[in-house]
Amino acid sequence: MCAGEFFSPVFIMKKTSLDIIKMAFVTSLPVLAAYIFLGMGFGVLMSERDYPVYLSFFSSIFVFAGTGQYLLVDLLVSKASLLHTAFMTLMVNARHTFYGISMINRYKDMGKYKPYMIFGLTDETYSLLCDENTYPEKKYAGLYCFFVTAFDHLYWITGCTLGAVLGSLLDFNSKGIDFSMTAIFVSVFVDQWLKEKNHYAAIVGLLVTLICLIIFGSGKFLIPAMILITALLTIPYAQEAKKNG
Repeated sequence: MCAGEFFSPVFIMKKTSLDIIKMAFVTSLPVLAAYIFLGMGFGVLMSERDYPVYLSFFSSIFVFAGTGQYLLVDLLVSKASLLHTAFMTLMVNARHTFYGISMINRYKDMGKYKPYMIFGLTDETYSLLCDENTYPEKKYAGLYCFFVTAFDHLYWITGCTLGAVLGSLLDFNSKGIDFSMTAIFVSVFVDQWLKEKNHYAAIVGLLVTLICLIIFGSGKFLIPAMILITALLTIPYAQEAKKNG
């Protein structure tokens, strides 16, 4: 390589892009251990229900929803209808609506990266992408967000597949494994509470859920709670958009 090639804009772009990818990898490392072990839990549960390894692998690619995938195990076992499966998945993952609302402005200029990043916006990825301290310059924001999402997805795929393989080869006692998702939700909530100065969303979520649980009971509180939380979180965003626009 000659000196002219070394200092060419193309070479500099590639070098900078590589730095952004490394930056995304470092940012994603806190999710690595969590997704490997949580994914393994899902894979073990699938293997204990005698489902093949490839089903865990492909579900981790195309579903990529921790709670949704754990729910999928019971839905498959009970042979639930597609309509019931779709409804339950929607309810369990409805919280992603809130993430989407808060990421509209950040994702609007992401171009070709946007479809995959919308698909891959999990709880943990959302937490990482909300940290302004690790964000690169706007020019490389799309590349950074894409690779943070992709690395997290890769960790999940690896964990699910590894768990399925180990579960098919070894005898596991899976009692209590499904509680792992509850544990990570608590950790994500605490992390967001410590990082964010405005706790409006967290307080709304807790109070509305508690009130609906008391009024409707444990079997029927989810839908009204989601509807009310969505309304309460959308109103401030709409007011801010109206004020700015």
